[in-house]
Amino acid sequence: MTATELVTTAEKPSGRRALNDTKRRLTSPRATIAALVIAVLWTIPTFGVLVSSFRPRNEIQTTGWWTVFQNWGWTGDNYVEALNSGAGGLTMLGAFVNSFAITLPGSILPLILATLAAYGFAWMDFRGKNLLFVLVFALQIVPIQMAFIPLLQLFSQGTVFGFPVIEAFGSAGYAQVWVAHTIFGLPLAIFLLHNFIAQIPGEVIEAARVDGAGHGQIFFRIVLPLSMPAIASFAIFQFLWVWNDLLVALIFADGNVAPITKLLAQMTGSRGEDWHLLTAGAFIAIIVPLLVFLFLQRYFVRGLLAGSAKG
Repeated sequence: MTATELVTTAEKPSGRRALNDTKRRLTSPRATIAALVIAVLWTIPTFGVLVSSFRPRNEIQTTGWWTVFQNWGWTGDNYVEALNSGAGGLTMLGAFVNSFAITLPGSILPLILATLAAYGFAWMDFRGKNLLFVLVFALQIVPIQMAFIPLLQLFSQGTVFGFPVIEAFGSAGYAQVWVAHTIFGLPLAIFLLHNFIAQIPGEVIEAARVDGAGHGQIFFRIVLPLSMPAIASFAIFQFLWVWNDLLVALIFADGNVAPITKLLAQMTGSRGEDWHLLTAGAFIAIIVPLLVFLFLQRYFVRGLLAGSAKG
């Protein structure tokens, strides 16, 4: 047995002990109890909305959901009425389609641009790179409300930074919502993906360069496959943020392109008297985010754990 093998063999027990100690700290009884308490407290309001969505309108307005066993009454009329309701000629089904039409490009576009920018900041040398990266990072601090008026001024001209993207879709099209979500999602996406891409071993990049690979080949054949856990993780975040967004939708999504969140805000009535429809509509709206999280949970966890340990 060589000296290297002896060192490796000696390090294995200590590595296992360190891993076991970490697992023991993270799975302590106190941490488990605290997590359960937080989960229960967080779930109670959601459970109350679920129960209310199946109660008659009169029962909802006169009694609390916790009295459901004393004031017995269950119905599916709230869901039927919510599916058939609408505002300004837009139905729930149309708003559901609009949410998909907004969320998919609003998630894909910032990921594409952020991945390219993150690679450039991590593995390309150019003048002012560090200063530009700091400025991109600082954009996360700027409230998005400050960007609404400048964006509205750009959209009113029919162009964005000189490109006629708004004119191609019309003033009330999806393009302005896509551009808004892309701009607002880029700073955090670049920052997170840069931290992951920068952890790729430099020996791998240098070996590719020695073999004659350019930046395009390195990005598509090496960086992109290795970065898929981080990309998938942020894609889930961005999808949930855009799908559940209301603020940007209120400003930029008008008329027949309004998403389901904007329709839900209009379903409560002028004085909130129809909030029994809101309880049913809310659970219709969360079906897609719930399925996305459940089916992509392994990628989400893998992206969070990626880069947390070496070796």
